[in-house]
Amino acid sequence: MKPEEQLAGLGITLPQAAAPVASYVAAVEHNGLLYVSGQLPFINGSLVTGRLGDDVGMDRGIEAARACGLMILAQSKAVLGSLDRIERIIKLGGFVNCDPHFTDQPKIINGASDLMQEVFGDAGRHARAAVGVPALPLGAAVEVDAIIAVRAG
Repeated sequence: MKPEEQLAGLGITLPQAAAPVASYVAAVEHNGLLYVSGQLPFINGSLVTGRLGDDVGMDRGIEAARACGLMILAQSKAVLGSLDRIERIIKLGGFVNCDPHFTDQPKIINGASDLMQEVFGDAGRHARAAVGVPALPLGAAVEVDAIIAVRAG
């Protein structure tokens, strides 16, 4: 099944690709790879802010990471024209705004990782980093970036 059909089957509509908040571009395609800048978690148009292990719970953190994954797909579609050009998700980098004692970063970033596997199947399985940080842009709870293998357009 094509990625956009898979999304529809999951009842998912991609959000509008967000504009960068500083001096960078949202994604760059080069030599068969798409590098997607870190994406923040917008749910129903609102940024999910706060710190895991403090004022953001596990379920909300996982939901925020999934929202970052959806924004990665939205940015990819905006650059590529179609998600059908995606050959494989190579790597996700996950950043979790958290209390210094919080150690469940991998569980949080599973929100984005699981989404990629739901949409792309085995081609959605990827390498990954999941790290805790003391702060993220705009106070976001989570940020996720991606490296994606793409077919020629």
